[in-house]
Amino acid sequence: MSTKPMGKLYTICEWIMKLAYINLLWIMFTVSGLILLGFMPATAALFTVVRKWFMKETEVPIWKTFFSVYKSEFIKSNSFGLVFVMAGIMLYVDYYLILNLDGIIRIVATSILLLISCLYVITVLFFFPVYVHYELKFFDYFKYSFFLGVLNIHILMLAILGLAADMFLLFYIPGLLPFFSGVSIAFILMSSSILIFQRVQKLKTNKVITE
Repeated sequence: MSTKPMGKLYTICEWIMKLAYINLLWIMFTVSGLILLGFMPATAALFTVVRKWFMKETEVPIWKTFFSVYKSEFIKSNSFGLVFVMAGIMLYVDYYLILNLDGIIRIVATSILLLISCLYVITVLFFFPVYVHYELKFFDYFKYSFFLGVLNIHILMLAILGLAADMFLLFYIPGLLPFFSGVSIAFILMSSSILIFQRVQKLKTNKVITE
């Protein structure tokens, strides 16, 4: 009997274990930071490991890498989280203020708020891939996340479709949530972002060559 199918089965099982392991780490470290303080550094650590996998660093030590990033990025990542929370609160307050308006003013204000909310969501979606891939100044992370999403709508749409399918599967089979909830989202967003990063790098290379 050929050992090749058994080798493939072993590799698949190994990757399932890796995904479940890092997802459990993500949950554990998020909770250990009382969720509010743990979510940002834990998610940064999750995306860091996932990015390394996409960069062909498949043997990266998961625990060591995750814990190292969690510690080193704890304060910095939470400062970004504070900005996102404050912006989200402002959008929420604006929504209730708009409810008190009437007529055409309410329609216009609602349309503007909806547009701003969409741009906010795009920035959030691409923030962590940009955060773990680039070394930028503080506000440049928001700017890059925003423009990379807006200027690559086709990839953004694919990412949203992937996330929708992932959400449907996770809620249809809730037993998967503890093992694959965060890491599956990270895989979808990181793979989509790497396509954008490669596209940007190719454009930069072509520009240098033409010059």
